[in-house]
Amino acid sequence: MFTQSPVSHMAFVRARSGRSTELGARLSSLIEPSRQATGCLHFALQHSQCDADLWLVSGFWSSQHTMTAYFSSPAMAIFAELVQDLVVNSLDFHTFSTVSALEAHGEYSQPQCAPLQRLAS
Repeated sequence: MFTQSPVSHMAFVRARSGRSTELGARLSSLIEPSRQATGCLHFALQHSQCDADLWLVSGFWSSQHTMTAYFSSPAMAIFAELVQDLVVNSLDFHTFSTVSALEAHGEYSQPQCAPLQRLAS
């Protein structure tokens, strides 16, 4: 029997100089719709305590399927808009899966992933 395990994503988003407040305001529009998305277990927007231009968008999902569906939703268009509007300096996006103790010790083969592209720099 196949069981789906939780997955997560993290996006480190760096604002262009002088645009951090705008970036935070625009990213905050993701919070409620994301929390209400099917399969969302947790969603958060955080601002670095040490770097005024750095923001973290993270989500925890019930399965790969629900996270992928969310990535295809209209809400995700905000990232392309932020790049296009020159609000962000860089966007570093990663996805993660939960691992067992065997997997953590390298005793289980890791699935292959398509590389993610850096959207801005």
